[in-house]
Amino acid sequence: MASDVRHFINLTDFDPQVLKDILKNAHNLKAKKFNPPQLFKGLSLAMMFDKLSTRTRMSFDVAMKQLGGHTIVMSKGDMQLGGAESVESTAKVMSRYVDAIMIRMSDHKVMEELASYSDIPIINGMTNDSHPCQIMADMMTIEEKLGSIAGKKIAWFGDDNNVSKTYEQAAPIFGFDFVMATPFNDVKPEQAAKDADVIVTDTWVSLGQDGKAIEKFWPYQVNGALMALAKPTAIFMHCLPIHEWEEVTEEVAKGPHSVIYDEAENRLHAQKAILAWCLENAGVNI
Repeated sequence: MASDVRHFINLTDFDPQVLKDILKNAHNLKAKKFNPPQLFKGLSLAMMFDKLSTRTRMSFDVAMKQLGGHTIVMSKGDMQLGGAESVESTAKVMSRYVDAIMIRMSDHKVMEELASYSDIPIINGMTNDSHPCQIMADMMTIEEKLGSIAGKKIAWFGDDNNVSKTYEQAAPIFGFDFVMATPFNDVKPEQAAKDADVIVTDTWVSLGQDGKAIEKFWPYQVNGALMALAKPTAIFMHCLPIHEWEEVTEEVAKGPHSVIYDEAENRLHAQKAILAWCLENAGVNI
């Protein structure tokens, strides 16, 4: 692997200022959404999936194309990664064909192994352990709605999953207080919600968890009573899709505090900035 390759896999790999600069560029690129600069002209992004995807696939595809680049999509059935071909061989071949790879897969260690052999940037589109692109979009949304993230109280409810784990990583990087109320700790939902700036949840049953029992999660549902304990200016966030109406009530998801569709759009713009940072060594002027 070339020493100057810029991967985007774990938030903890970065100096905080780098991530803050990426967010600043994301805001700038969103402001130019109807006249996007052609930063990626002549560049190609491979998008690889072993999980179903709506927002990740569409947002990366549109991000690359709006800024002048090209994409190729490969599903689990289209590629031999981890099957007939080794991770090393896959990385070395792909490095000769495209300029970057965004991969959404279950096994985080395999993604890191792919990056170790790759001469082009590997971007983490989601693993069972982390979802850094989602958290960057969330940070962008909070900045839009509430200003600086530093010092904010973000309260999480429900399951402890890849998104919550990435929030935990992000808290010391961006300087916010992160409180979790789940069946796996002793924090009461009312305690977590009290004076929160951001209320956030996710599905209780993630991809690949069909048949998972959800009874223990019902006390952690985000509802109107819980939302009322947060600050009057608080926002509700969810990375989508929502399991209607389990982890959040319709009243909250469709209510005045909800910013879920702004959050979803910001996946597009945050990922433009992530791509721009990763591809700077390919000649992109960020």
